[in-house]
Amino acid sequence: MDKMKSIAALFLIFTLGISNFLFAQKIVAKVVLDAGHGGKDPGAIGTFSKEKDIALAITLKVRDILNREVPQLKTILTRDNDFFVELKQRHEIANKANADLFVSIHVNATAGTRTRVSAGTKKVKKGRKYVQVPVYKTIVNRATSVAGTETYVLGLTRNSQKEKAIGEYSETVADEPGLLDESDPTTAIIIAQYSQAFLGRSVTLGSKVQQNFAKAGRGNFGVKQKSLEVLAGSVMPGVLIEVGFINNTDEEAYLNSAAGQMALAQSIADAIKDYKLEVEKKK
Repeated sequence: MDKMKSIAALFLIFTLGISNFLFAQKIVAKVVLDAGHGGKDPGAIGTFSKEKDIALAITLKVRDILNREVPQLKTILTRDNDFFVELKQRHEIANKANADLFVSIHVNATAGTRTRVSAGTKKVKKGRKYVQVPVYKTIVNRATSVAGTETYVLGLTRNSQKEKAIGEYSETVADEPGLLDESDPTTAIIIAQYSQAFLGRSVTLGSKVQQNFAKAGRGNFGVKQKSLEVLAGSVMPGVLIEVGFINNTDEEAYLNSAAGQMALAQSIADAIKDYKLEVEKKK
């Protein structure tokens, strides 16, 4: 019931807000920077660090770069410290601010691999006799060799995309929380309306993010679609950026380094600047 109410609320918010945005968007004056997770929600967990902390550190650096290099662009944060923010609060912040862009920053992880191995034997009674039968246990290995970045825009997750991801990673990528129910007809309506209004611009921004990551030498898994509630509730173009894999040892070290965070933040800031320039050239 709560999920149904959430989807219905998103539908109402989106329907009321879309016309105002389409009429007004000729410049990019405000961007909301959303550091994923926070507080009681750590997000993905690595060997020595948590997604919530990395996401916040990079988000603050993106803000500082934009404030310095594009002072006329107002930056708004959904959180500036380690506290929990509900998904609906995140897009409410963006909508109340009449923001022109919503950029959510996250850290990726794979679900790991499971291997069934022998754990010896045990005696089992069969009829009048006891026989030895094999015993197995499952070993979960969370470490991965997958490395790189990807950016999501709002859309129904395509089967071809899932198959491509499996081919790229050879592992299942752990889902972000806050996925809409794709079996609910209202979800399809919300996403169809969003796509008509904002998908093109969201893909443009996402492509610029990935291009800038690639220029900086980061692995590039491209722009993909996913039914993310945090994007569905934001009445503006938006992206969710996955900056790297926390359960890859080398990636985790990079994501926690000052140099790595600065390089990622600069790539994201440059993409926002490129997007702003492109939109305002067309006005």
